[in-house]
Amino acid sequence: MAILDVAVDSGRADGKMGGLSSSEVAADSEQQLGLGVRHLCDSGITRLPSRYVLPPVERPGKSRSAVLPVVDLSGLRTRAPCELAALDAACRDYGFFQVVNHGVGADVGRGMLDVARRFFFELPLAERARYMSGDIRAAVRFGTSFNQLKDGVLSWRDFLKLLISDSRRLADVVPSWPSAPVDLREAAASYARACQRLFRELMEAALEALGIVGRRRDELLEECEGGSQMMMVNCFPECPEPELTLGMPPHSDYGLLTILLQDEVNGLEVMSSQGDGEWLVVEPQPGALVVNVGDHLEIFSNGRYRSVLHRVHVNGRRARVSVASLHSLAAERVIAPAAELVDEPDKPRRYMDTDMAAFLAYLASAEGKHKSFLHSRRIIRRRPSSSFHDDTTRHDAPS
Repeated sequence: MAILDVAVDSGRADGKMGGLSSSEVAADSEQQLGLGVRHLCDSGITRLPSRYVLPPVERPGKSRSAVLPVVDLSGLRTRAPCELAALDAACRDYGFFQVVNHGVGADVGRGMLDVARRFFFELPLAERARYMSGDIRAAVRFGTSFNQLKDGVLSWRDFLKLLISDSRRLADVVPSWPSAPVDLREAAASYARACQRLFRELMEAALEALGIVGRRRDELLEECEGGSQMMMVNCFPECPEPELTLGMPPHSDYGLLTILLQDEVNGLEVMSSQGDGEWLVVEPQPGALVVNVGDHLEIFSNGRYRSVLHRVHVNGRRARVSVASLHSLAAERVIAPAAELVDEPDKPRRYMDTDMAAFLAYLASAEGKHKSFLHSRRIIRRRPSSSFHDDTTRHDAPS
């Protein structure tokens, strides 16, 4: 079990001192926090432990509902120009979209959500705790918060991480996954395979929309088939004071594409593309899956496609369960802007090369919230002046 390096604070992070009961003081202890938010709920808390309380400026405020662009995969399969244009616009202007006719069977999605609920809500803590680890590189890991060992304020979230380093070798890793509930391995493997097929189809269409075709496209698609897949099974229990915390802080995803399966309880919020700082609540469309552009695809597209900030709000009435399947190339593969999308000086290279090792090293040294990792890979070009020549700064420090 990972023990958090935190101080017990019987007050509130907003400066309000309150009379906490003995059970709530105990819930603020390091060991209790390390066991996750499901465990805290079971302890009967009625107030949020102080380590989960965000500073006032970072708390969830008002947001408005929004409907994401919809992409019809059946149209993409026939390369209908309108659907290819819709995909390109969604990745370029929003960074998020909902996909319908995606080929992931309804029974497969329902089975994955059902087994996820039972893992978090029916198994005893001791069974879940078998997979606890403070190692962010662990292939199978039960944990809590966002970046547990680095979070200044903890997030109201528990998760089960299932990593598949090579998508072609799924069968080799399934035996290492939790054996309870008894159908978890089968349900999760079926869903993983379905997401792999969807990821390949979406990437094939995205590459075409970017103008990457022929042999180069085929080589990249072959790499996608042997790429990495990380499934994050998320649990956001009912929260006693949801106005003070978040289920996940603002962040962007590291990979090429993320495919999100969620239940009927909304919670995903996306930063508005208008640059006004407004958060938009994504209304789940029945039968649709949510897809978003990751940092790797923004880098590969040299900034044409956008990896957008998103977060998760929680509520005090209903728990929420979701499964995010993050897809990219092999961990050792270096991601760089595609040569076809760089043309100096009109379309200069905007990002440094990166790989999974750089991302993990960054997470080990920082919280990894917002788009700080992506910003650290940007190449900042200074404008020429009368006394200085034009130069390029490699921005390695986290922003």
